[in-house]
Amino acid sequence: MNLYDRLITPSDRPCFLLPDGAEITYAELADGAGRLASLLIARGVVPGDRVAVQTDKTPQAVMLYLATLKAGAIFLPLNTAYTAAEVEYFLTDAEPRLFVQDATALAAEAQAHPPLETTVPRADDDLASIIYTSGTTGRSKGAMLTHGALYANARALHDTWGFSAEDVLLHALPIFHVHGLFVALHCAFLSGAPMVWLAKFEDAPVLAGLAKSTVMMGVPTFYTRLLSNPGFTREAAAHMRLFISGSAPLLESTFAEFEQRTGMAILERYGMSEAVIITSNPLDGERLAGSVGYPLPGVTLRIGGGEATGGIEIKGVSVFSGYWRMPEKTAEDFTADGYFMTGDVGRQDADGRVWISGRAKDLIISGGYNVYPKEIELILDELPGVTESAVIGLPHPDFGEAVAAVVIGAGDETAMIATLRETLAAFKAPKRIFFVDELPRNAMGKVQKNLLRQTYAGTFS
Repeated sequence: MNLYDRLITPSDRPCFLLPDGAEITYAELADGAGRLASLLIARGVVPGDRVAVQTDKTPQAVMLYLATLKAGAIFLPLNTAYTAAEVEYFLTDAEPRLFVQDATALAAEAQAHPPLETTVPRADDDLASIIYTSGTTGRSKGAMLTHGALYANARALHDTWGFSAEDVLLHALPIFHVHGLFVALHCAFLSGAPMVWLAKFEDAPVLAGLAKSTVMMGVPTFYTRLLSNPGFTREAAAHMRLFISGSAPLLESTFAEFEQRTGMAILERYGMSEAVIITSNPLDGERLAGSVGYPLPGVTLRIGGGEATGGIEIKGVSVFSGYWRMPEKTAEDFTADGYFMTGDVGRQDADGRVWISGRAKDLIISGGYNVYPKEIELILDELPGVTESAVIGLPHPDFGEAVAAVVIGAGDETAMIATLRETLAAFKAPKRIFFVDELPRNAMGKVQKNLLRQTYAGTFS
């Protein structure tokens, strides 16, 4: 069945609660999506065509996403920060039938078209969306997600996180990424729940939105910004039942400070473009700082390599079907028995909880020894004067790679390295620590270690 029909039930219930006090109902959402679907078909879009979209976050942009599904086409969202040169790569690779840069103008044009009455049939294994990975190494790859995969993941999340029609979701995420587009929207849609709809994260609107919401999904920087605002008190969070964090690792210090401030534990989960959400801490039960919880229903997870810590491999109906027009890369990233090798390194404890050490490409091999940056970052982050750290490997003439740390904060480099040597083996201790005001991040808040490696590449040469 087409994902659209599984997600959307027209009703008089509000879907979008807008900052100016206006509301858009689920019936109006469906009407707008239906008219846009008719316009797409009039523009020559047929089932299987790609519709590329780089547009502001608006209700009309969501209608366009749903219209693309309804018309049987494949939705291709693009980061609004991409330059024309970057966009050209995606357009050349995906060959979309249509490229939309103003969803609001398109929706206005669609008002002249009657809503598409019958959703174009799609099978579970038909493509619903292509999500391009960030491309920090090599060229970006288009992860192909099917109607069945997206529905299976949405249903698992809806049930795991206890969504209902009584919920109100605070939505301040971008919608060109799986977090804001699939995770957040689909949970609300399956519940018929309203969303406090914010174009981006800003302190005042978010604090005001918390008073009307029950659930918030965010990246770690959302929570650090809330904690730095004196207006974010226990009372300000009292209306909420759940705070969810993902897209980048949540510092244990943030987890602890948030719980102390609000009396609530952030629920951290783990996902990626190729599988949407893979694991989650429990709704009911202990949420442990540093752990991303248990595999979702329908997801099988294992640690490859035969060691306690190794590459995380997954299988399940919600896993993507491959990389767009890259059969060799697809074959390379799947095991012979059908597990997707995520590229993340971690372990699974006796209780089944998953703990992530970092990306495989971030693994440092110094003098023949494996060094996992996360282990060092956890210790660094506890030192006085350190707000956050990123540990990287840099070329070294003797060791192959040397451990280095880039730290937000200030301190005495020599003294800090000496302190770390008291608790870490010598080969793990950073040989240099660089102090900065901020770390480079992508749109979802992940530290871009590849840029740090480029910046400090000549340190030991």
